Amino acid sequence: MSTTTSHTPPESEGQSDGAAPGAGVRPPRLIQNEATTEIPVHLLFRDGPDPVRVPLAPALVGRRQGTGERSRPGRPVPVRRRPLPETDPELAERPARVLPGAAGLFAGACGLTGALVTTWWAGLLPPTGRALGLPSGTGSGLGLAHWAAYAGSGLLGAAGFGGLTRGRAGRAWVLGLFGRYRGTVRRTGLLWVNPLVPRRRVDVRLRHWRSEAMPAVDPDGMALQVVVLVVWRVRDTARALLGVDDHETYLRACVEAALARVPVEPAGGARGGTTAAGDALTRLVAEETAPVGVEVFSVQPVRVEYAPEVAAAVHRRRIAALDARQRASLLGSVVDSVEDTVTRLTTRGLVELDDYDRKVLVRDLTVAFCSGRGEPV
Repeated sequence: MSTTTSHTPPESEGQSDGAAPGAGVRPPRLIQNEATTEIPVHLLFRDGPDPVRVPLAPALVGRRQGTGERSRPGRPVPVRRRPLPETDPELAERPARVLPGAAGLFAGACGLTGALVTTWWAGLLPPTGRALGLPSGTGSGLGLAHWAAYAGSGLLGAAGFGGLTRGRAGRAWVLGLFGRYRGTVRRTGLLWVNPLVPRRRVDVRLRHWRSEAMPAVDPDGMALQVVVLVVWRVRDTARALLGVDDHETYLRACVEAALARVPVEPAGGARGGTTAAGDALTRLVAEETAPVGVEVFSVQPVRVEYAPEVAAAVHRRRIAALDARQRASLLGSVVDSVEDTVTRLTTRGLVELDDYDRKVLVRDLTVAFCSGRGEPV
């Protein structure tokens, strides 16, 4: 149980002239906003002298119709972020074991030399070899040992020359064997890589992608067609190629999902325009693509257009708003000009005007100024 106290003006201040007190007429209320506080009943009817501390909770008064009082706006609810995708924590880029290209060339040369020596050993040198002064071999044909020497020389030469590759700036090789990730090659120049290890090339340069027209909405919920420019690169080659099916398709899907969550305002708006929307899009897309090894630097709308089904209505609304602003500006300038003219005429004593003459002069000046402002230049 609680009682309510309210602040009202004294009765003598609100009585009209000639009205007797106690006539039953409620005086006009001077204070529109009233505050009430809950008062526990045991504080009014308590016998003990010891004070009792009870926290007082203010009771909120609802908005009353016709008083112009507005309820206190609530705090904005924080936007919950979507859970980010999880990848294998052990899947991270690491350098692969490669050798300089000179090692492959040396191995290939050794294989060729071994094949020539085996041919000489078997006595199968062609007549051109004897013409060059090479000694003739002592063998009389190919045997088991000769075939083994040929096989070893061929394998050595194939491994040496087959593993040669050229590393380029902005390109990387992702190596894998039997389904396992073996490392990434980012070195440039002539290199030797194990030819038995499958490799996949990935572009690690800074890249940009201009999207097609994607659906979006403005802050008022109107349908838009937005073209964005995305600047990105592959940061972790292992996660980009092995952690997701296609990292470029995944990037496009993330950009489209971010456009569905972030309202985009056309250029020239009062809420930051495309710059604010671009910052929000960049932050969202960068957070969602970081777990798959893609680094996003910028997502900026480069073309914002209203959808065909609402473009005509929005165009008419903009024209009406522009016309209303022009009319308001014209009316304000005319009123200021009329006021300035009448004030100067009266303060300098050029004319003496009563109320009727003043109204007539104001009307004539208003019509004259409006006619002059409305004429085309």
